[in-house]
Amino acid sequence: MIRRIAMTVAILAACAGPAFADDDVFPCSASMREGVDFWKNVWTRWSLSQVVLHDMEHPSIVYEVFELPAPVGEVYTDAQREFVKSRREALQTRLAVIELKAAASEPLDDEEKAIALKITEAAGGDALSGASQRVRSQRGLRERFRRGLEISGRYHDAFVAVFREAGLPEGLADLPHVESSFQAAARSSAGAVGIWQFTRGAARKFMLLTPAIDERLDPVAAARGAARYLKAAYDELGSWPLAITSYNHGVEGMRAARDRYGLDFEKILSEYDGRTFGFASKNFYLEFLAAREVATNHAAYFPEGIAPEPPLTHESVRIDRPTAAHGVASRYGLSLRGLAAINPAWTARALRGSSLLPAGTEVWLPKGTLQRVASLGKGASARASQ
Repeated sequence: MIRRIAMTVAILAACAGPAFADDDVFPCSASMREGVDFWKNVWTRWSLSQVVLHDMEHPSIVYEVFELPAPVGEVYTDAQREFVKSRREALQTRLAVIELKAAASEPLDDEEKAIALKITEAAGGDALSGASQRVRSQRGLRERFRRGLEISGRYHDAFVAVFREAGLPEGLADLPHVESSFQAAARSSAGAVGIWQFTRGAARKFMLLTPAIDERLDPVAAARGAARYLKAAYDELGSWPLAITSYNHGVEGMRAARDRYGLDFEKILSEYDGRTFGFASKNFYLEFLAAREVATNHAAYFPEGIAPEPPLTHESVRIDRPTAAHGVASRYGLSLRGLAAINPAWTARALRGSSLLPAGTEVWLPKGTLQRVASLGKGASARASQ
């Protein structure tokens, strides 16, 4: 019924960040550095209690960093949401006044001069026009990213092995820092779930999704699905900046951008005006680059230290025919509850026994289970021969 398997667990000179083994496939130009540095600040400098008001097209233009009113949690309270909105709208009003005065060649007061200088020094004289429409608020995420670094200790080696076996750049293992901060229970408003944030539609194409199994919830299985997706995206689009951005914007959207601008990713970022190619899509690759820099040199950004979780040590088997979950547990002398705890892809229907685990399902087992079962089998054989 079950057979054993092994665990499966250029432009660069313009970038000031650290060098990586696969940097040649993940280029970072001088024009991208501004965005990369912004996201590094979001993840390592500004805390959850802080909100930044910045220019969404020129993120080095940071107008204000302010503290949220207590209590501070993972999600804004209604009062905090209104507080942020009022601060943002007040800044937009101030910028609109500066734009009108500048257009009419009217004198600016000292505070308005300082703001205008901040904009023009960072982005040129033309950037003053429309500045009031480019204001965006961004909450600091230092605590969340730090926790993601700790959780990643559990999965990083397994993820690297997945991408290595797929013949893809190992640096792709850092993508969950952007998608979910390695939060296994992460869920998006678009219905994406898990560390790798797959929707049901994408999961049906790239992993196992049945009434009994939802591999989106198994980090390693989902990493294999991500590898299949990214390989297909790269084969279609021809560059890693485009393929990685498609993880947020979709292959069809990035194909449209490539058809217009070729593989010139900088031009795509600055000129492509696809209907849904907004701030999140434009920044996705830059966030990935920033995440790699921080994750690879985290001691420089979190001098207080982090406590990485220990790597996965599970063994695995793959079933070759439809099997009940309780049957697998019985076969290996384990409780169903304990086995379910390390097989997060199993659905409630599988645990109730109303749906069988399909053939091809990989089952995780506690370390040493296979040796224990083999020893028991040998003992039984010896007793039978006496």
